[in-house]
Parts: sequence; structure tokens; C-alpha cells
Amino acid sequence: MKILSMPVMKETDMPSDRKNIFDPHENDPFYSEAMRGLRAKVEHRIDAAGFRALGVTSAVAGEGKTKIAIQLAVNVASTGRKRVLLMDLDLRKSDIAREMRIGATPGLSEYLSGSVSREEIIRITSTRGLFLIPAGKPGSFPVDMLAGEKFRSFLKELRGHFDLLILDTPPILPVPDALTISEQLDAFILVFRLSYTPHKFFRQAVDELGTGKIMGVVLNGDEKKSDNYYHKYYGKYYQVAHTEGKRS
Repeated sequence: MKILSMPVMKETDMPSDRKNIFDPHENDPFYSEAMRGLRAKVEHRIDAAGFRALGVTSAVAGEGKTKIAIQLAVNVASTGRKRVLLMDLDLRKSDIAREMRIGATPGLSEYLSGSVSREEIIRITSTRGLFLIPAGKPGSFPVDMLAGEKFRSFLKELRGHFDLLILDTPPILPVPDALTISEQLDAFILVFRLSYTPHKFFRQAVDELGTGKIMGVVLNGDEKKSDNYYHKYYGKYYQVAHTEGKRS
């Protein structure tokens, strides 16, 4: 096996978006605790399996996968145990750039088209250990760009520089992008929005992606009576913990 040596990525060569980073502390304590629980489960699974590249996807648009991907990346990086790269693979639009209030360009599409270097698209954020790559300018043939050898080589290279890659992919059913790059990723987290996505669409997405490729499913949205349930059993505990956290 021939091992190619790659030039070292220097943080001084990367643009910074430290002032515009998404703030995970804006969320209520129940949601924040749920995300910490997701982080713990994901870390346990990827560490046990040796995974480095994790896709976050959904059956259709509007299920909240981008916000889940951002929160997961922020939470994992915040522990200080891993260098995390969050990358937007939806080359038709740049949801991560909008959610995190950063410039969408230059991004992945510019790098794949050869107009910029890799250092120009990897952004440094205010969360220590978290880096991100926006999608860039919408491309004409995004699925072909992701299927090309340049993206394949780039992804292999990134695996050697980061402990975890979290890739926000387009939804499965409307476009073939996620399926096109599925073999290059270790696993997927499938986001399912309650009371929004028809179950038949969710089932179709599972069938197309394959159960062996799905590490887990995140149920996004509010269930009836869920707030009453959590307040009844955990309300006082979280209220005290949240108050103490503010004092500290």
C-alpha cells in the first residue's frame, strides 16, 4: 500500500469567522441537554467503530438536519477531545452559511472547480476545535462534482487532519447527492421530523440509504404532552442545574 504524504494544514492560512459562530447557549436547557445526550451517544458509537466521517441527512427538506448537524458539531468540539470539521455538502444552497451567519463563499464548490485553495475554504470558528466548510456558490452539476475524484481525494485528506467530519448532505429523496457519496462516509444520522414527514417517505429513505449505513435516527420536533412529561419528572432538576450554571 502506497501512502501519500499530504502538506500540513496550517490554521494561520485559514480564514476566520470567529465573530459569527452559531451560539449553542441560546437554546433552552431541555434542548441543550438533549443535544448533549445525542453527542454522548454519537461519540460512543464512532469511537467504538472507529468512524471518522459522519453524514447527517433526512428524507425530505425541512426536517431540521442542518441545525442538528451544527449542534452536534458544536457539542462534540466543545468537549475539547476532538478536532471537528463541519462541512455543507448541499451545493445547491448553503444552509450552514445562513444558519451560522457567515459568508457562503468561497466554499466547497469553488474548491472543487479549482478557483481557490483548500485553506481558503476551511474556516476557523470561535468554538475551539471546530472548523467549517460552507457549500459555496450554487453549482450547475453538484452531483457530478461530489462524484468526482477531486472530492473523493479531498475527503480522504480531511480524514487525516480532523478527528471527526460531520457532513450536512442534501435530503435523500429529492436529489441523488447523498446516495452518490454514501460509500465514502462511514455512517449516517437520519433526521425524521415528527408530524411533518409522511412515514412512507421516511421508509423509502431508509430503504434507499440502507439500514447498514444508518447509525441512528434523530426524532426532531415536538411530541404531544412531551413538555408536561419532562417537567413532571425532570423539571426541578433541570431548573436547579440551569440556575446554578448561570451563577457559575
